Amino acid sequence: MSGTILLFSFLLTACEKPKETKKIAPYTGPIEEINDVKLLYSEAAKLKVKLTTAKQFRYVNDDRRYPKPVNIVFYSPTGEEITTIRSDSGRYDKAKDVYVVMGNVVVVNKQKQEKLLTPELNWKPQTKKVFTDKRVTILSQLTGEKLYGIGLDANQDFSQYSIRKPTGIFNMENGI
Repeated sequence: MSGTILLFSFLLTACEKPKETKKIAPYTGPIEEINDVKLLYSEAAKLKVKLTTAKQFRYVNDDRRYPKPVNIVFYSPTGEEITTIRSDSGRYDKAKDVYVVMGNVVVVNKQKQEKLLTPELNWKPQTKKVFTDKRVTILSQLTGEKLYGIGLDANQDFSQYSIRKPTGIFNMENGI
């Protein structure tokens, strides 16, 4: 009888469906969340750039995302504010070493009294260059000129820039 019970038990367990194992996708969310962020970049002990934002998420690959408004200030060698950037959000791509600010980007060059408007702007700290492939508008408070175009390349303080496909209203002395 005990052999029958043993055989019967074996048959019952042999008839059970194998348990399904669920594959769990690896976690891709942030590994760190920081509030009230202030990032400072300096060269030769002189402040060059300050980035502030209300929230930062950092990921395993060291990419960062800034879901709240981002403010960036570029400083002159004497420590005065030269250019400011404000955007709705941003991100940092570690592999490309590039910061991207997005959404209602406004750049103000205080020395030249110019304002740049664009939906997206990239900054590469390694090359100290700023660029975009998106539409741009540059407004000059000094001359009243309005420059429009697609794409822009500039140095990080916006003292020099070039619009890739420009259009606009230009003031010309003595005609052409």
